[in-house]
Amino acid sequence: MIDASQIKEHAEVISADGVHVGTVDGVEGDRIKLTKKDNPVGHQDHHHFIALSLVESVDDNRVRLSAKSDEAFLSEQEDDGAAIR
Repeated sequence: MIDASQIKEHAEVISADGVHVGTVDGVEGDRIKLTKKDNPVGHQDHHHFIALSLVESVDDNRVRLSAKSDEAFLSEQEDDGAAIR
């Protein structure tokens, strides 16, 4: 697993297929908390999370995931920890 301290606030999160997944708001436990502004319409009232286990690498101001965008979105979680899809 990646060292979570390498993941910086406001870093861009990119899927394995190059799709912008979100922007880092912070790291909480074993999850990356995404900013609300990147959430889909209708979901901007709460944060979504991506599991750290999906992080392939961290470089500069970018977090690259090992999952393609559709897989990353499927693994997203809401504040309560429940899968959203």
